[in-house]
Amino acid sequence: MENLSGKTAIVTGASSGIGKSIARRLAKEGMNVVLAARSAEKLADVEEEINSGGSGEAIAVPTDMADQSSVRALVQQARNAYSAVDVLVNNAGQMLAGTVRSGKTNEWDSMIDVNIKGVLYGVDAVLPEMIQRGSGHLLNIDSVSGHEVTKTSTVYSATKFAVRAISMGLEKELARTGVRVTNISPGMVDTPLMGSRSVDRKILDPENIADAIVYALTQPAHVNVNEITIRPV
Repeated sequence: MENLSGKTAIVTGASSGIGKSIARRLAKEGMNVVLAARSAEKLADVEEEINSGGSGEAIAVPTDMADQSSVRALVQQARNAYSAVDVLVNNAGQMLAGTVRSGKTNEWDSMIDVNIKGVLYGVDAVLPEMIQRGSGHLLNIDSVSGHEVTKTSTVYSATKFAVRAISMGLEKELARTGVRVTNISPGMVDTPLMGSRSVDRKILDPENIADAIVYALTQPAHVNVNEITIRPV
């Protein structure tokens, strides 16, 4: 099993929900965690919590994943603090108007910019160094909406199908480079993205997704876990 202690991970969307849980869990594994999100105030709270926990450490870098220059600055700050980026967790995402009939083109643009371009910008910023080093791990948080489409999820599902396609293509592009790629597709998770929707069963906790991240990261170096789908029972 791979030892994560002392390695460095960037976690996007780390101010709440799944991203926050992933960041806390990776820090418990002894990793240095670079926290990225737009909310500086929320990031500072997560940073303080992790740094008072006594395991790995964290730095907060307010970042707009839809802005390539902001993403590049994030990665540069991570390198300045910890020399190299070993892991990128592309978790930042938006779930807005999902139907085409809604005509909410501004919301579609926002989802495309964050959910698709944000993933590509993050990968582009860290990948050359990973390939040169011959090691690294890219983890894209997708969704079961990237496998299935409902009548209210058309546009959101399209962005998540794209994330899944990016993950599948990267796995093939990066074969034999030492850089691993994992696509993780959660079902319904108890996060702010859920809003006020009511459900009639126990749904996933953010920590369940963090467990999957650690599982993928700690496999032997020659093992690439390409796809994990997590659904509530």
